[in-house]
Amino acid sequence: METVLVIVALIFIAFLVLGAYATVKAVGAAKRGVDRTVAQARRTVEDTTLRAKSFQPGAASELAQLRLKLRGSMRATQDALHARVAEDATLKESVDLFGRLSAHGHELDDELKRLESEPDKAQVARLLPDLTARTEQITNAADALRHAARDRATRFAADDLDSLSLQIDLEAGALRHWTTEPRAEEEPGAAQQPSRAEQPSPSGRQEQDRPAAITPPGVRPVYPWQKKPRPESTT
Repeated sequence: METVLVIVALIFIAFLVLGAYATVKAVGAAKRGVDRTVAQARRTVEDTTLRAKSFQPGAASELAQLRLKLRGSMRATQDALHARVAEDATLKESVDLFGRLSAHGHELDDELKRLESEPDKAQVARLLPDLTARTEQITNAADALRHAARDRATRFAADDLDSLSLQIDLEAGALRHWTTEPRAEEEPGAAQQPSRAEQPSPSGRQEQDRPAAITPPGVRPVYPWQKKPRPESTT
């Protein structure tokens, strides 16, 4: 009896542990979902604000345009690389390089953001050429990685399609390749055996009990697969 109680207790504890683990996993997944939603909402608000600032005159507009260009290029490259690295393991090195490039991108974006509240507009104007060059350098590098990954995927798809088309052409040709075997012809000089009807009977005449080869006129042949005709009604 004690053994049964111990087993029941262990099962109960196991269910409690599994329930707690499932609860923790569900809470963690929900938290990550909320964090992604909040980050996406914050990014949307920031992008909308930057677009509004980009239409203003002066240095604030140039800073906003640089940030929009930087964020757009880095975001597109990140999405492209992470979407394809699961299918193409050779892109892992590109992802690592992009991670190092992202560090420079975040640093530049933070610097551009700080300069938006800089009251000394002359100082901002003096720094703009260097900031523009750094932005171009980072976005060009990000664009190069993204374009190379896209070209690689397109090339692989084209090679696979060419190989598939070749295999289909070969299979179609094999399906159309049929031959008709010629009928076996009699060898020349082979003696033709006389038919049974032409062979003389021992008495020197045709057998009289053989059925006629041709049905007499007015008599329809009956085959074994035909149904018996119904008798005609006398009414």
